[in-house]
Amino acid sequence: MRLGLQLSLAGPKFTIDMDIVREAEALGFDSVWTGEAYGSDAVTPIAWVLAHTSRIKAGTAIMQIPGRTPAMAAMTAMTLQALSGGRFIMGIGPSGPQVVEGWHGVPYGKALTRTREYISVIRKILARESAVEFKGEYYELPYTGPGASGLGKPLRSIIRGDPALKIYTAAISPNGVRTSAEVADGVFPFFTDPENFEVFAGPIEEGFLKSGNGKSLKDFEVLPLVQVTIGDDLDACRLPTKQFLALYGGGMGARGKNFYNDHIKRLGYEEAAVKIQDLYLGGQKGAAVGAVPDELVDKVALVGSKDRIRDRLGAWKEAAARRQVGTMVVPASDPDTLRFLAEELL
Repeated sequence: MRLGLQLSLAGPKFTIDMDIVREAEALGFDSVWTGEAYGSDAVTPIAWVLAHTSRIKAGTAIMQIPGRTPAMAAMTAMTLQALSGGRFIMGIGPSGPQVVEGWHGVPYGKALTRTREYISVIRKILARESAVEFKGEYYELPYTGPGASGLGKPLRSIIRGDPALKIYTAAISPNGVRTSAEVADGVFPFFTDPENFEVFAGPIEEGFLKSGNGKSLKDFEVLPLVQVTIGDDLDACRLPTKQFLALYGGGMGARGKNFYNDHIKRLGYEEAAVKIQDLYLGGQKGAAVGAVPDELVDKVALVGSKDRIRDRLGAWKEAAARRQVGTMVVPASDPDTLRFLAEELL
């Protein structure tokens, strides 16, 4: 199993702890990741990290598709690849309706259709086999629709990209996971129970079949986000993950359109998911945190004493042996946690 470090988006002022990034690199972590919501962007921090490291890979988890044209995303990827010696990984995702329409000011539309088209255009640009022409529901190159000047022409990238660039997508819904397995090289399934891969297995296999190229888990990486909190007070260690699950399961999306809440239900906690959302949307955020089951935390996170976490790591190692987990991405911020994980997993 590989280890990845997730940088935090928290706080009104964005900073990067390069000491922890360098520690991860020295310990043998495979990658470092950053994302974007409606504050800092994902690309600038990754460029900074790549400029101040020499071996570790760095990726976006994720760049929001509605925030960039596919050509802009491809140019960004090619530039970072060239400057970093091939250490950049592109992670993209459709985001959710509240951010897409409330922040980017564009229709949410058919997120998966947009994702397929987006990746298709990027791959054409990277392949550089010919000038790029594409006509889809969301993207048209050259553009000929309303307001067009009629002067657009197919173009080929000036610089040579890397057709082997890895493109991952963020997805947790069955349709999203299926699409990722079909057109991408890996998926960020957010939080995961290593003993319940059945949640993803069906959609992944369906996506492989639809790809029509003999794809399998040997060619596709699963990168779950796993919170790690080490300490002797188990309840205190569970609290950060409960807060995290309450925020996403309760507040990251409208009622009836919260992908994280739906995912909690698929993991087997339907009653708890309903209660968490009701409390959170009702303004009772503390109660929502309290409604997150201990058992759910123990399944998707690593919490408690080092001995307790060691025992739980067995399930993660078995999942990695089955290629159901490729990289464990951890949002850790202290060197001791990184060292412990490196000793146990690398």
